[in-house]
Amino acid sequence: MLRSLLRAVASAQAKSTLIPTSIAASNSKSSQLTSSRTFAVKKAKSSGAKAGNKKAQPKSKADVKTKSKQEEAVGSSVDDAAHDLISDERNRRRLLDEDERDKSLDIGPNGRPLFTSSASLSELSRKDACTYMKFSRKKLEEVLPEKLPVGMEKEFDESMRDALLVRHSFLDLRDNYRRIVDPTLQSSNSKGLSVQKQIVLDGPVSCGKSIALAMLVHWARDEGWLVLYVPEGRSWTHGGLFYKNPQTGLWDTPVQAANILQDFLKYNESSLMKLPCKIFDPIPLGEGAGVGRMKDADSMAMPEGSSLYDLVQTGITTTHASVGVVVRLREELSLVKDIPVLFAIDQYNSWFTFTEFEEPMTVRSSRPIHAKEVATVNAFRSMMHDNMMIGAFSHSTAVGKLRKDLPDVPTNARVMFPRYTLDEASVVSHYYLRQRLIRREAFSEEGWKKLYFLANGNGSEMRWLLPFMR
Repeated sequence: MLRSLLRAVASAQAKSTLIPTSIAASNSKSSQLTSSRTFAVKKAKSSGAKAGNKKAQPKSKADVKTKSKQEEAVGSSVDDAAHDLISDERNRRRLLDEDERDKSLDIGPNGRPLFTSSASLSELSRKDACTYMKFSRKKLEEVLPEKLPVGMEKEFDESMRDALLVRHSFLDLRDNYRRIVDPTLQSSNSKGLSVQKQIVLDGPVSCGKSIALAMLVHWARDEGWLVLYVPEGRSWTHGGLFYKNPQTGLWDTPVQAANILQDFLKYNESSLMKLPCKIFDPIPLGEGAGVGRMKDADSMAMPEGSSLYDLVQTGITTTHASVGVVVRLREELSLVKDIPVLFAIDQYNSWFTFTEFEEPMTVRSSRPIHAKEVATVNAFRSMMHDNMMIGAFSHSTAVGKLRKDLPDVPTNARVMFPRYTLDEASVVSHYYLRQRLIRREAFSEEGWKKLYFLANGNGSEMRWLLPFMR
């Protein structure tokens, strides 16, 4: 909210010089009032201790009226700023609608087109790098029904356009997996790099790992692949119910398991109906969500001729089998040969630290449960296999820095995802100018370069700083 108010103040400077002054005054007064409320009790106690049992002198009516007027002024000024913010956003949206008719504005640095003419992610080439690709949020939600990345939604909302930058780093990822499926294809970067089936995307904060992962899932699904996409790996280790399974020694989380199966079914239903089950061993049953174990049954068998769709539906409808079905699904997907299968896990680093679950040890002590002890995580975390899998680290999970050599991960799997290069930052700055996040009369090459180096290539920081260019 503070960032939005600051933007409203900056944009309103041309209209009136009184608004910034009032906002600054309101902020300073509100902070003073907050601090006075915070320490009022402590000061009263200390003064009372020194002066003995002397009664505090009551405030005069004039002081009370002055304070109430100040608070009313603070509230009204904040309300005015919020009103200006809403009106500015409406005005900006109206102007952007008018700008759509002027194609001369769709020009980036050095006279290059700002937007690519490619209709899909599969058609992108190296010539399309450093251009923006237009999307439809409705179609994105259909292809990625699990959830859109938070960074992608913020980019769409603040730029007021559903478009994303085509980066060389994303094209490298796409070409890597495309060459795995079709080795005859040549890499579009003409470097002839060796392919990797398992990749861990690492890198600094806000460098675009989650967006690149979501775009890769989008491309793979457009190509007809079967993709298990987990946009929030942390949700597998937080929330819900957990029970220790005496048969496996691992912790079952039936609520999360059912959610995993439901998310997997959202986009892949038609593909799963065509894929038969190849493992017919009984599925072990555990405790259901809040209902305990089943009586006189510790496993259930899938009928012959069942499809993967039937398997997933069994885990959704039978809470005692949810965890067992998720584990079995991992084994079944490794046997699928008819179509390419990709495992895409965001917040992958949360699977290498402790969960929020704790196991009681004594009456007064407990121990934290590690993610590898959770049955669902244990089934999907390892990359020591021949399947295609990609995980992205997320700094929003507050996991902290992990060691370089992760268990169950190949040593060459970690790939550092870069922040914006200078060329990419140039295109981004011109795009935000096109979207009226920057005043045209204030825009300059020297100005955006200063902000680029100030933000150190951080995309979200650049998006926040560029509107303040003067």
